[in-house]
Amino acid sequence: MELNSKIRSHLQAIKNKKVSLEELEAIAQPCTYEDFSRLILELETAGILQMVQRSGRTIKPPFLAYQYSVQKNHVMQDTHKDIHRARLQLHPAINLDAYYSLKSSIWEKDRPFIERIDSYLKKNMLPSTPAPEPERSFELVADEKWITEKQGKELLTRIGLWDKLLILPVDDPLMFAVNPYGLAGAVHKHLIVENKTTYQALLQVLPDVPFATLIFGGGYRVTKSIELLPMQLPLRDAAHAFYYFGDIDKEGIHIWHLLNERVLALFGKPANLALPFYRACLSRKSSSGKENQRESEQALQVFLSHFTEEERRIINRSLAAGSYFPQEILSTHELCTIWRHTAWMT
Repeated sequence: MELNSKIRSHLQAIKNKKVSLEELEAIAQPCTYEDFSRLILELETAGILQMVQRSGRTIKPPFLAYQYSVQKNHVMQDTHKDIHRARLQLHPAINLDAYYSLKSSIWEKDRPFIERIDSYLKKNMLPSTPAPEPERSFELVADEKWITEKQGKELLTRIGLWDKLLILPVDDPLMFAVNPYGLAGAVHKHLIVENKTTYQALLQVLPDVPFATLIFGGGYRVTKSIELLPMQLPLRDAAHAFYYFGDIDKEGIHIWHLLNERVLALFGKPANLALPFYRACLSRKSSSGKENQRESEQALQVFLSHFTEEERRIINRSLAAGSYFPQEILSTHELCTIWRHTAWMT
């Protein structure tokens, strides 16, 4: 950041109305004293810095004040003038209104990227075809990670372009194993499990069950990646039935609830709880260690509605005590036996 912008950003950000010469020198490093003193005198002339009379001035030319009063309204006036000049030069699709109420440091930080986006728009206009995030990111600022990892999405939203640039999110792929024998039926069953250990245990009996896939949920990840199933498993005129098995804790219940809403919206059917697995867990002693999880009351009530009164009592008592029932409470043999010998109805 150039010296002028660095000093101005600091003046706008400080909470006090006064600033010492020593503090300004520290911010300006490693510039020369000549450059520093020239800028301070310019800020004095502009009315941004006003000498605090009782503090006096240095005996060394050009006689800077030991302490200044900061006129923040003058700082913003200069920034607003700069934004206004930029508006007249930039592509009309770029909206700078948000910067009038933001710190000047944000404007200074964003401006180089806005200028690159301006060049792109003037050369190509707004795109007519969608492109994945890394591709569009590279087109705009020559950095494929800018949108996803360097706050590019926030900037594009700020200038009103996010919805106009036809950017496709690149999601993690849905991770699953396919059972060819399970693809013959009219309804394709899918078992989604939260944890990797459970996925690995059940994988060995996948050919023996009437399921088309075994899906590794990976926590919250599956609530987004599930939408890729039709593309990763393109079955014509396929009907689907989803079952879910996760930890019986506040987070596991919330994951299922979010997934259930997503599956219902995408496929028109819910993500059923794989109740035989859950009931086997409830027959065991719960484990401690989940005292700090946050609860979603709505998710819990929907989850509990699938269980008997006695089962609801066990679940509520466990959650209230900060305990939980992990999937790993069931052995590989138990998991496989339950999956093989349950009459899974759609």
